[in-house]
Amino acid sequence: MSEAAGARPVIRIVDGVARVVEDAWAVVEDGTEWDGSAYRLLPLRQALERSQQLRAAAPVGVWLAPNDEPAEAVALFDSIAMIGVRFPKSGDGRGFSTASLLRSRHGWRGGLRALDDVLQDQLFFMRRVGFDSFALRADRDPQQALRAFSTFSDSYQGASTPDLPHYRRAGV
Repeated sequence: MSEAAGARPVIRIVDGVARVVEDAWAVVEDGTEWDGSAYRLLPLRQALERSQQLRAAAPVGVWLAPNDEPAEAVALFDSIAMIGVRFPKSGDGRGFSTASLLRSRHGWRGGLRALDDVLQDQLFFMRRVGFDSFALRADRDPQQALRAFSTFSDSYQGASTPDLPHYRRAGV
């Protein structure tokens, strides 16, 4: 998705339920200059360089590439509403670790979006590490992908959602 893109359907968790919604957030690609518009996800480096301008354009956010350090985004938490995490290919799992670190270690409570090569079979697990919105690949049907959230009825391990493992919730 580029900076010129308009509203497009994404999956967002609303009141604990996955729903397909129209969304105006757009990605400003690396090497493209941000024009100051709201609802843009900037590359982390550009956001850090222009941190003084972020609040004036609210809501804005940043995106992290697989090799970006999540801790660097902490300085922007008070100025941004969303963090996008890029998945350049479906086999690259570094975004799962990035999401988990942002939620558990760094305390990010704002929007956390999975971007790029996001596939239906990953959605359940992405939600467990803290993602609350998902921009699927353009060739995927978001309505059909909603089924991924009901594939499993529960999880044994603890995660970002739910934060306690099954055996602790069950009182065993």
